[in-house]
Amino acid sequence: MSSQALLSVDTLTRRFGGLVAVNKVTLDLHLGEVHAVIGTNGAGKSTLINMLSGEIDASEGRITLDGQDITKRAQFRRALAGVGRSYQRTTIFPEFTVLENCRLAAQAAAPKPWAFWQASTRCEYSNAAACEALDAAGLSAVAARVAGTLSHGAKRQLEVAMCLATKPRVLLLDEPLAGMGAEETERMLGLLASLKTSHAILLVEHDMDAVFRIADRITVMVNGTVIASGDPASIRVNPEVRTAYLGEDH
Repeated sequence: MSSQALLSVDTLTRRFGGLVAVNKVTLDLHLGEVHAVIGTNGAGKSTLINMLSGEIDASEGRITLDGQDITKRAQFRRALAGVGRSYQRTTIFPEFTVLENCRLAAQAAAPKPWAFWQASTRCEYSNAAACEALDAAGLSAVAARVAGTLSHGAKRQLEVAMCLATKPRVLLLDEPLAGMGAEETERMLGLLASLKTSHAILLVEHDMDAVFRIADRITVMVNGTVIASGDPASIRVNPEVRTAYLGEDH
């Protein structure tokens, strides 16, 4: 893990009227680290990811990427700077092939409006980026498959691959294991382990067994506030966390 944080969050707050959805959250994401954020429904996890990706504005606080303040940057500018994300719900194009899904993601991240005479399918950059992403996600063998025919787990892998096609340095993953069986979960955990060597990863996830297996650091949120943050061993025995979320028998 690098000593300097790639993405830093300082006292980030989001209010919706009188509701404080995220309250003064501070955390760092490091290259080579999976940083999991856990909490019950309504804890503010997805709101936090939405602020980091630029989908909603912060009410207060600061976000920096490589030391540069990106708090006010639009979502597409953060994406161009290297912040990628996946969503709770599947966002693939089911009628297109697996390769086409990744190529579209690559083209969106690096559009070439001046090359209007060139067929998008012949763009060397986007094709290379798509193939590289599929290889990293373990989907090269199904590149020609129609995305809608993939298993649920493979669709979630494709979402990660589409994110990788944009060449991110930071990955914000919102419940990538949701709805997966044991075998699919193992494949996704293997993928995350391979990706963390070259990315800083923030993982929001409800599968606690998976979180404690893959996370290098865990931040626990309750009602928008961080109640604990540390390595998995310290979080597992933290009495406040056990009472608020994990349960005494976890």
